[in-house]
Amino acid sequence: MKGATKQIIGWIKKESVLVIAIVLAAVSVFMVPPDGQYAGYIDYKTIGLLFCLMSVMAGYQKIGIFQWMGQTLLTKVKMSRSVSAVLVFLCFFTSMFITNDVSLLTFVPFSLIVLEMAEMEELLVPVVVLQTIAANLGSMLLPFGNPQNLYLYGQSGYGILQFATVILPYGIISFVLLAFSLLGIKKVPVTLHILQHNTSEIKSNKGKIIAYTVLFVLCILAVAHILPWIIVLVIVSVTILLLDKELFRRVDYSLLLTFVFFFLFIGNLGRIPSFCKFLEGILKGNEVITAVLASQIISNVPTALLLSGFSNQWDALIIGTNLGGLGTLIASMASLISYKQVAQKKPEYKKKYFRLFTIANVIYLIILMVAWLVFKFML
Repeated sequence: MKGATKQIIGWIKKESVLVIAIVLAAVSVFMVPPDGQYAGYIDYKTIGLLFCLMSVMAGYQKIGIFQWMGQTLLTKVKMSRSVSAVLVFLCFFTSMFITNDVSLLTFVPFSLIVLEMAEMEELLVPVVVLQTIAANLGSMLLPFGNPQNLYLYGQSGYGILQFATVILPYGIISFVLLAFSLLGIKKVPVTLHILQHNTSEIKSNKGKIIAYTVLFVLCILAVAHILPWIIVLVIVSVTILLLDKELFRRVDYSLLLTFVFFFLFIGNLGRIPSFCKFLEGILKGNEVITAVLASQIISNVPTALLLSGFSNQWDALIIGTNLGGLGTLIASMASLISYKQVAQKKPEYKKKYFRLFTIANVIYLIILMVAWLVFKFML
């Protein structure tokens, strides 16, 4: 009995956002009893495309294509600052295409190994903190970089170029801030003995790599409204089933369920006139600030789902939920990936990591919010 209780408590801690979504959805059912409108709450396209992207990324990850890419880049550098820059900007640029979660799942463990091999463990905390910030900020530049972008992109009706234009100034500032932050890392020669254990696996899986790349292109075409998402969902599902059905186990179903329960919660709230009037009053003209503050407490994905039900100021919601990923450890759920990796593999650095993470995130958030205010008054 105690063991079962411990497992349940462990699951609740691990899936805290999903649990919150379930509780909120359950409470809202008492306010708006189930009826025929419930089915219309759910954005099936967002869930379907997220499933497709996660399945394809799981395939790439299993083969080790991202680690191989990182290894290849690191063979070109000889200085500690250069190694750090490669590890950080790998997260910044890859997160635009493979999502912030996948980027951190791939490159944080890889970085822990590389820094240990190079006898640069003193850089572990600052590098992983910057990697986490880089993944969250890099992912904001494209619709498929993170879950909230994919959802807001679909809701806004924007094209990919229009979406990217909204957030591009903050992406440029973020790149400059990261480059400036890396100057604080001491520049000393290092010798890296990178293990090329992925090379043979990459060569033996060329067929799968081509297949996953074709599927990824199809996903992008569906995101861009060029192909019907249902057709792409069928193609991806059948192909994964034939190539490697084990990949289905690697999909983050808790994230998909979080979306479903928040859709139910928000759909019900939208049918309560008094609440709609209240939230619309708070949001009017304050979408960015509200999104940033709400993200600090419930994280930016649920914030995007919640606020989009009561405001159509898409530019502000896109900016607010993306900048809102900075700040607290739960502001972006992707940030927990890095923290867990450090806590599990290097527990002695846990407190130091949390402290530097919080300080750095607050500084980045303040700078980017000041930039937002400047742009706001300039325009």
